[in-house]
Amino acid sequence: MLNHFMANKISIVALAILATLLGGCAAKAANVKPTDPHPSVVKPAAPPASSLRPFSEVIKEAKASPGFFSLWRQDEKVWIEIKPEQFDQPFFLTVGVTQGVGERGLYGNMMNRSHVVAFKKIGNYVQLIARNSDFTAKANTPIAQAVRQSFTDSLLATSSVVSAPHPERKSVLVDANLLLLLQDIPMMATSLEAAYRQPYYFDAKNTSFDTLRNSDDATGFNVSAHYALARLILPPMMPPNVPPPPSMPLPGTLEDVRSLFMGFYYGFAKLPETMHPRLADDRIGHFVTTHFDFSDDYKPEPQVRYINRWRLEKEDPAAELSEPVQPIIFWLDSNIPYKYHNSVKEGILEWNQAFERIGFKDAIQVRYQIDNSEFDTAGIRHASVRWFLGTDARFAIGPRQVDPRSGEILDADIGVSDVWTRSPRRRVVEELPRPLISNKRDDLLCDVANEMSSELTFAMDLLEARGDLEPDSPEAEAFVQATLKDVITHEVGHTLGLRHNFRASTIYTLEQMANPEFTKQHGLTGSVMDYNGLNVAARGSKQGEYVMSNLGPYDYWAIEYAYKPISQADEKTELQKIAARSAEPQLAYATDHEAGFGGAFEGVDPEVNRRDLGADPLAFYQHRLQLSRELWDRLQQKQLKPDESYEVLRRNFETALDQVKLAANLSAKYIGGLTSVRDHAGSPRAPLRPVDADKQRRALKLIETSIFSAESFKFQPEFMRRLSVNHFDGQVNPDYSYNNQILNMQRQVLDQIMQDGVAARLIDAENKLDNPQQALKLSELYDTLQLSIWSELRKGGDIGNLRRNLQREHLRRVANSLIRPSGGPADVRSLMRDNAKQLQQQIQGALTQPGLGKEASAHLRESLETLNEALKAPLQRSAV
Repeated sequence: MLNHFMANKISIVALAILATLLGGCAAKAANVKPTDPHPSVVKPAAPPASSLRPFSEVIKEAKASPGFFSLWRQDEKVWIEIKPEQFDQPFFLTVGVTQGVGERGLYGNMMNRSHVVAFKKIGNYVQLIARNSDFTAKANTPIAQAVRQSFTDSLLATSSVVSAPHPERKSVLVDANLLLLLQDIPMMATSLEAAYRQPYYFDAKNTSFDTLRNSDDATGFNVSAHYALARLILPPMMPPNVPPPPSMPLPGTLEDVRSLFMGFYYGFAKLPETMHPRLADDRIGHFVTTHFDFSDDYKPEPQVRYINRWRLEKEDPAAELSEPVQPIIFWLDSNIPYKYHNSVKEGILEWNQAFERIGFKDAIQVRYQIDNSEFDTAGIRHASVRWFLGTDARFAIGPRQVDPRSGEILDADIGVSDVWTRSPRRRVVEELPRPLISNKRDDLLCDVANEMSSELTFAMDLLEARGDLEPDSPEAEAFVQATLKDVITHEVGHTLGLRHNFRASTIYTLEQMANPEFTKQHGLTGSVMDYNGLNVAARGSKQGEYVMSNLGPYDYWAIEYAYKPISQADEKTELQKIAARSAEPQLAYATDHEAGFGGAFEGVDPEVNRRDLGADPLAFYQHRLQLSRELWDRLQQKQLKPDESYEVLRRNFETALDQVKLAANLSAKYIGGLTSVRDHAGSPRAPLRPVDADKQRRALKLIETSIFSAESFKFQPEFMRRLSVNHFDGQVNPDYSYNNQILNMQRQVLDQIMQDGVAARLIDAENKLDNPQQALKLSELYDTLQLSIWSELRKGGDIGNLRRNLQREHLRRVANSLIRPSGGPADVRSLMRDNAKQLQQQIQGALTQPGLGKEASAHLRESLETLNEALKAPLQRSAV
């Protein structure tokens, strides 16, 4: 468990090693010899104490900026005044990105890392040390000494003392230029190299301070950091007719790829008195701060998990409803377009409903930053919502900065990409590239805006095709604004400490969600922390609210656990009472790792998904398939306006196909599915329950008839000839192969349902059922797939290209299980061998029937040869 916990930190060390290996250019730019074993942290030459200039002489022409750390500035030089009592005392360091590249994850207005740090003075050197607070033990004990000896702090930067002590204050001046401008503290050179595979280096000579910020409890530095390339790394020369190896593209947003500036905000802040921590409970989804407390070796594991939450205390503890001593204030950054202000504000303030229920009035407040504000929203004391731009960005993010001693949230900066609000409304005037990289760790990147963008695009395309909505109409604007409010409410939930909840979408029926009065009162699902599908009704059916407009019951419950005022004496008992409600249907909860990561990596529980809706997800997938076909049918009849680009047809076609792919992947989760809940002992529910066999068969039937059937993907030839491209994209081949699109989807479904993990769960399900005969057998799954995919062998007639492709994919998996056993359940190989023999006989019989085209005949003969060779393969036994 310790090794698992340390995985993220090890990856950071690996990146640092990589930065060192690539650091020759950076070392040269910073006047450090490339042979320096630690070029990432530059150790300046410190003057001897006897040569230090008087304090007053150093700053005689400098401008003072008093504050947490008093600053002195003279032109490009900046000095930090450090008092004797400020050395070796912990404070908080945050790093924010204020200027980015605008692509490939390198965006401006992003929160970066944070540390508890301290200044350590060694002679006339000053080190900025990141304290390791993850590993603890009771003070003044032998085990505390062992902890200190076992786990190390980290050095972030080094500077030098440049003045003698002040005559009265005894403080000294430290060179801030050496501390913050000579080191690549955010390791951005490594990030650039990872994005472009070019050896960008940190150019200290052209790095400088911009504005400085100071107050009694925080000191901030805005830095303009330059990164450069000495030369481009070109792909190797290849012999004639040999294709070059794949390479990462060069930056597409720069005037000159050899040079770029990144902006950073370094915030030094006073640490608050340690807040009383609240222990986490795995039945409710909160972000946690994990400590390894080695004080008590009787505990089976040393981990202690504190939930992340803001410090929120009643001004009047006796009042039923009281304002907080210090509210949670969100600042709307001055870069947010005015037309979105109200939706953003409403999304933030929606959470006050949950806080009022536990006795707080106006716990969350919203304020607006003006253009000439004296503070930067990147600073630690100003939680914010900020816009950012990128040519490939369609996401929002809700990160937090947390005091690692207690889990107290000290700052939060929500970032919202402009593109996701723009792209659903675009027609042919603009087409921005899709994201090239994605990070599914929801504590770093929340993908709700990207997923909601896909949902919104599909809904608006369908409603436009129906004639119910014009893209530039006030109704379309209201649709986007409502969706933005939902996204903001979701991201604010993250900044309050809440994780994703991907089971929440299952608590209401589709019939309930079709009632607008019901949805206005109860919402669409159990939580805004889900990636909820949009609620789009069939043509002519009753339409409820499209988008979640309020909090769900789970959200109230999660806020109660984190923020309800409870005395320390009663806390354990009261928290257990709150968490024990987990079996209530409306409080359904599961998070990211249970949902999986898409395709063959979907989770095992079919009730835990992104972008589903309703108590019966299979019914929702069937509904979405119907809506997709409706959109396809309408597109085939659509008459474009004169001079309108055909690209709009292709984009709308793919929008519907995206819904079909989603329904296919999530339906496949039912086969071999396992419902897993987080209840503790005393709950009426068992934590593990195989999915009902009837539901598994329903899912298998949906896949047969809607995903594997060629009839589901028949389009008018004239329509297929109109699926052209945006020619500004410069595509060499403008053709659109929907065959490949369909095959990739079918291949993904086969990967999911024919993997060893599904086979193992189907076999194990018999041990978890009171009546094993009720289980879906592995043999039934394999027989059903084979009969469905090779149905032409029984019916006779020709075999179309879509079906031939699918049959080849199925055959490849059958043959591989015989030739190269994977080490999975032994029943897989034995059942596949039986089915292969049956298929062998069926193909032999089909080859004698009339009506086969030449392509189909060749396909069957090749398939027969493949089966013959696979069945001859010797049994390969794994070594013991």
